Parts: sequence; C-alpha cells; structure tokens
Amino acid sequence: MPIDSEFPKNHKVVGKHKHEDGRFHFVWGPGRSDAETSSNEQVQEAYKSRGEEYVPLGVHGTFVGVDWDSCIADGACIEACPVQVFQWYRSEHDIPAVQMVNATSAGIGENHSREGRKDYTDKSDPVRESDCIWCMACVTVCPTQAIKVDEANLDVHKKTAETAG
Repeated sequence: MPIDSEFPKNHKVVGKHKHEDGRFHFVWGPGRSDAETSSNEQVQEAYKSRGEEYVPLGVHGTFVGVDWDSCIADGACIEACPVQVFQWYRSEHDIPAVQMVNATSAGIGENHSREGRKDYTDKSDPVRESDCIWCMACVTVCPTQAIKVDEANLDVHKKTAETAG
C-alpha cells in the first residue's frame, strides 16, 4: 500500500523531528497497522530479535514524506538521492522508531548505502528534507512506494509551522 498521497490533509501533526541546525520536519499520524511492515517477515523478525514492540509510526516529512509504516528498510532511496536528504535513523539514534517523533538529530547518521542500516526495523529518515532538489529518484526506486515528494507541500509545511509551531 503506497503512502497516502493526501497525508497532510488526512492526518495530523503528532510531532516535530528537529535537526540541530534549526531545520525540522513534521511527523504525521496516526500510523497504519495494515502497511507493508506489518506483514513483512524480515521486518517483524527484526522487531522480535530486538525485543521491541511493532507499532504504527506515521509519515516523517511533509514535502519529502516517508511513510515509516510502509518503509521496509530497503535503502534504495538512500543510495539514489544525489543530495543525501535521507539517513538511516538508527545509525544516529539506536532507539525504537516511535521515540523519533520529537527527537533532535545532528544529521550525522549513515546516508550512503543500504548496508548502513542496523536491521529491518531501521527507517529512511528525511533529516535533510529542505535540501531536496525534486529529482524524484527516491520515489522512483522505492519498492513499497513509501515516499512522496511534492513541492506543493512546501506551503503546507510553512502553514503548519505557523499554526503548529
């Protein structure tokens, strides 16, 4: 099931993931319990081996949105992005994904290869969303269609920042 193309309209802001340099991206919820990760054996086994509970996570980012419930940690987007918008979140914060809703990141995580992921619980995090050049490479290569890049959502991000802080 691909990312909801209307997620900013159909979801609400549940958090703000901050970058140490002052940039941030919103986290939109609620997450989906019926998405790809809920039935993917590699993902479910990775959660079990970590002793972590599988929970719906929502969408990270607004104009570069990644549905963390559909993201199966394939890593194709990380390798395809020419400006390194994404990083594996666990390479900087090895904590349960649900704790990333209001985290602050330095942007120093692994952002060059699929092999940089810790395991299949890891997620591609658009930590440098504002660096996107709209090439759509990440959208093209994502096997689960978990990514939506939409320049029109820049306005959504700005308006949401004014109202949601």
